[in-house]
Amino acid sequence: MATNADSLNRIQFDCEPALKEAIAVWRRWLESERRASKHTLDAYLRDLSAFFIFSQNLLGYPAGVEDLRSFSAADFRGFLADRTEAGIARSSINRQMSTLRNFFKFLNQQGILENPALAAVRTPKQKQAVPKALSQQEAVVSLDAIAQLSQGDWHDKRGLSWVAKRDAAVLTLLYGCGLRIGEALSLKRKEAPNADVMRITGKGNKERMVPVLPLVIEAVNAYLEDCPFDLKQNGPLFVGARGKALDPGVIQRQIRKLRPLLNLPETATPHALRHSFATHLLAGGGDLRTIQELLGHASLSTTQRYTAVDEVKLNTEYKKAHPRA
Repeated sequence: MATNADSLNRIQFDCEPALKEAIAVWRRWLESERRASKHTLDAYLRDLSAFFIFSQNLLGYPAGVEDLRSFSAADFRGFLADRTEAGIARSSINRQMSTLRNFFKFLNQQGILENPALAAVRTPKQKQAVPKALSQQEAVVSLDAIAQLSQGDWHDKRGLSWVAKRDAAVLTLLYGCGLRIGEALSLKRKEAPNADVMRITGKGNKERMVPVLPLVIEAVNAYLEDCPFDLKQNGPLFVGARGKALDPGVIQRQIRKLRPLLNLPETATPHALRHSFATHLLAGGGDLRTIQELLGHASLSTTQRYTAVDEVKLNTEYKKAHPRA
């Protein structure tokens, strides 16, 4: 398995050795202090690599500390223009600029260099994406259909498909508890839900308590009863066909198979079930602060996106029902 150090070695940085060392220290800080995941670190490092490629093209040689210190606001805007001309999505450009600001802030804190010009550069505004939730009927039908879809490939000695029950249990956790797929698949056997609430470790190692419905416990227990592997208490709760930790790609692939069968939109993904959890709670009268806690959002503004989903549904139903619409 590739380590974070492997990622640093794999991604090329066209800059002087002193800056390469600073990048290595920054990466270690992101990993230890910010608790950034491997995928997040890879994204940050790729973003920074793109900036140093641009810098070398601009300067004609690999950038050093003094070069970054002397970069003007126009130079940083040039990087923005370069990204736009390359056809990079606005959301990706914003993330790259965020990475750049984080890196320069770290260099400043470490006393390596200071450049206030970056603060004067505004990133392009992007329209806040409205979460794509399934309807209540689509969500419920998906939970039932995933079990039928998984029948036939892997059976235990009693002739029942444990894989079908596993997939149904995973989706039930996503929709019933609002978990991210990574959160569900990172659960250990000893953390299987068996009470009214369960403790979830989310992004940034932040913990939250999530209420558990009886049907969630039933779905997970049904999977555990038929799972042919001896699951260790400190091992993964959900496993694949060979008894190893279940890869999220397996669940994502199953959802893709469901789309044409159930006439679901292309936005139907495992994560859409988490969106559905929040949207349906809001539609049922749940308040934003409670939903924020349940989802593990650090900012209420992130949770407020779900009000837009409800407004979309409201407008749609209004136009369908009003005689003058």
